[in-house]
Amino acid sequence: MRLGAGRRGPAPWLQVLLPFLLSLFRGALPDQIRYSIPEELAKNSVVGNLAKDLGLSVRDLPGRKLRVSAEKEYFAVNPESGDLLVSDRIDREQLCGKQALCVLDFDAVAENPLSIFHVAVTVLDMNDNTPLFKQSKVDLKIGESTKPGTAFPLDPALDSDAGPNSLQRYHLNDNEHFELAEKQAPDGRKYPELVLKRSLDREERDGHRLVLTAVDGGDPPQSGTTQIQVQVTDANDNPPVFSQDVYRVTLREDVPPGFSVLRVTATDLDEGVNADVTYSFHNVDESVERFFSLDKRTGEITTRDGLDYEVASSYTLGIEAKDPGDLAAHCRVQVEILDENDCAPEVIVTSVFTPLPEDSPPGTVVALIKTRDRDSGENGEVYCRVLGNPEFILESSSKNYYKLMTGGTLDREQTPEYNVTITATDRGQPPLSSSISVTVHISDVNDNAPVFLQAAYVVHVPENNPPGASIAQVSASDPDVGTNGQVSYSIVASDLEPRALSSYVSVSAHSGVVFAQRAFDHEQLRALELTLQARDQGSPALRANVSLRVLVGDRNDNAPRVLYPALGPDGSALFDTVPRAAEPGYLVTKVVAVDADSGHNAWLSYHVLQASEPGLFSLGLRTGEVRTARALGDRDAARQRLLVAVRDGGQPPLSATATLHLVFADSLQEALPDLGDDPGPSDAQAELQFYLVVALAVISVLFLLAVILAIGLRLRHSSSPAAWGCFQPGLNSKSGPVVLPDYSQGTLPYSYNFCVASQSAKTEFNFLTVTPEVVPPQDLLCDDACWAPSANHEDAEVPSASDTVLKQAPPNTDWRFSQAQRPGTSGSQNGDETGTWPNNQFDTEMLQAMILASASEAADGSSTLGGGAGTMGLSARYGPQFTLQHVPDYRQNVYIPGSNATLTNAAGKRDGKAPAGGNGNKKKSGKKEKK
Repeated sequence: MRLGAGRRGPAPWLQVLLPFLLSLFRGALPDQIRYSIPEELAKNSVVGNLAKDLGLSVRDLPGRKLRVSAEKEYFAVNPESGDLLVSDRIDREQLCGKQALCVLDFDAVAENPLSIFHVAVTVLDMNDNTPLFKQSKVDLKIGESTKPGTAFPLDPALDSDAGPNSLQRYHLNDNEHFELAEKQAPDGRKYPELVLKRSLDREERDGHRLVLTAVDGGDPPQSGTTQIQVQVTDANDNPPVFSQDVYRVTLREDVPPGFSVLRVTATDLDEGVNADVTYSFHNVDESVERFFSLDKRTGEITTRDGLDYEVASSYTLGIEAKDPGDLAAHCRVQVEILDENDCAPEVIVTSVFTPLPEDSPPGTVVALIKTRDRDSGENGEVYCRVLGNPEFILESSSKNYYKLMTGGTLDREQTPEYNVTITATDRGQPPLSSSISVTVHISDVNDNAPVFLQAAYVVHVPENNPPGASIAQVSASDPDVGTNGQVSYSIVASDLEPRALSSYVSVSAHSGVVFAQRAFDHEQLRALELTLQARDQGSPALRANVSLRVLVGDRNDNAPRVLYPALGPDGSALFDTVPRAAEPGYLVTKVVAVDADSGHNAWLSYHVLQASEPGLFSLGLRTGEVRTARALGDRDAARQRLLVAVRDGGQPPLSATATLHLVFADSLQEALPDLGDDPGPSDAQAELQFYLVVALAVISVLFLLAVILAIGLRLRHSSSPAAWGCFQPGLNSKSGPVVLPDYSQGTLPYSYNFCVASQSAKTEFNFLTVTPEVVPPQDLLCDDACWAPSANHEDAEVPSASDTVLKQAPPNTDWRFSQAQRPGTSGSQNGDETGTWPNNQFDTEMLQAMILASASEAADGSSTLGGGAGTMGLSARYGPQFTLQHVPDYRQNVYIPGSNATLTNAAGKRDGKAPAGGNGNKKKSGKKEKK
């Protein structure tokens, strides 16, 4: 307990004992800090070190923000030292009036963490008020017949001090007729009465002057005086008399002004004028005259102003009844005020902690609430609750304090701001309530990841798009605000290699627009799978992924490609043979074409543009199959030419052309002479082909002459006469064998060695088995007697013509390929010797065409092609392990020309017939045809 500076000096026993008792109370109430100070302390006087008494360190004061919370702040806290200072004038009399104990209760609030401490400061009374009488002079009229012992009440002196410093006693100056008596009212105040000791005699002395002194108990004591002027009047034997000395009345505080409280009545036994009684207030406070009025004739007491229990709970009214002879009677009216629930509770927000992060856990303190109700009893009991906001709760802290706390999780995206309504209600009947709203702002936390507007994106992009064009846009939303809601986009994965991805697509980090970095090609890339990521700028950053499928649409940008018929390695055109006895509907060949496009753009149709004999052949619109439309007539040429157009289904359509050379013959020997026949009327293209053939023949003859000349020069220098065996004079005659053009250098797809007999009227072929060694040039020129193969040509003897003449054998269909005559693009230059598949696409397609031709021959059963069935002449190089998996899969468009069989049905026969050997074989034309 700390006693502040003030007036010092010896104090009475009560003033010394009171601080001691308060110190005992402090020990009994550990939850409350108590101080004692005298009233009227100077401003900024130190009451005590509040921080030290609360156990707070001086270093923590700036962070704890220690402060005083009270309705009227008479005190303040020094933020540096923690001292409790007087901040306003403290007048005990104004605060507590006549109460014996004057205590100022307030709360000390410390933040971080929030703590509330209750502080009580006892204000000690100082003798700073002098007893004063309401009137400096009092006039009394006393009749000479008044009997000794009669008491005359006097107005008391007023002293605002309390306790020992209040009014203690009265003194009356010495005289022989009057003495002073003191009486105490129910409220504790002392009233002086003037008592007549001795009878008065107006004739002896008609007036007396007295001095009344009021003294308090201060040290030093203070006093006040008033003069009493007594006038002795003539005898009036009977004074008025009240029916009761004390009247008690109970009033509700809500009675209206003018309400009748009580009527007092005094009677006088005198008659006439001496019996007229008048009423007046006697010895009352100013508050009584403010709230009550008295009718001086009737004695009725009424309310003048509204009563308030919270201002005063009771009133004492002194009433005097006096007759014309100044004889008076006195009584008291005790008025008790009943409390009504007329004061609504007050809600005061002392602290608000805002903005509040949305991830604040339940139980976080949001605000500190204080309630107050001036009513008493149940009318002053207040309870609080939160209306309409389940996210917040109230918790009673101490006395009339509540903590507003979070009761659940908060979500700024749903509710960025709360208006929390707090209602305080008392327990009166009927209850009164009041409300206050607290605005709580919620601050954002990065607790929401970006969300794409679609679960997955699929876009269609036509091929040949311009580079840099936007092909799609992804969009993600983030309900957070600020940087927590700023979204950027990136590509995090794809089905392409990471290094190749940047050359195909890119995405704008801000807008999410996906750009094509290059022109797409449907034939190379039909679909592209991307994984895009949206990421916010929060800390830590949150992200979300979405798949984007880019489908590259096809455009008709690829013309059909004809696989069959194809040109030979030297650029010559192939031809197909047709039996002369072919019936209508006979499958002659099939035009095989492919289109790199897809869908409708790859739907091919076949059309005849030009035909030597219109109506002789029919062409399948979708299959490309060439069939005979009628039987061959006598006037029809043996050689036919068809110009076929292959169109796709695109818009506009693209097309390619193929030229078919068809020869009606029953055997290959019969077909070869027909190659020179004119298939039809001469036209510009036929003439051009004729001149090309003539030029080719001239060049071939010159080449053969050069070869013969070179051989002759070599044989001339040779010592072996056998080398000239084939050039004996008897054999080399004008009618001898004629050297035909070397068809091994011509347009046929295979190489053959043959001799022509001079006696034959018709060209015939001798098919020989060729060894891997290079055949000497002289073997190409023979008469009826030809050579026999030998391992060593230098040691071989040439037999005479009569001994070695071999008769011409019939045609042998068992054609064998030499090592240099394997299927390929250009004979001996057909790749390496390891059997690897040709790398060039053109070689691959040509090889496939030759495979188709070989399969056709196998289907007709007319040729073995140097291998057994099923190898198609390729076993010598590629072996049985060779498959078609390296060849583009055109099987849906592959037909075996001249047969109904396919590559999987090579044993079938065309049209169920077995025509003459060589039917349906594909051979090179003797002339180079222009496609």
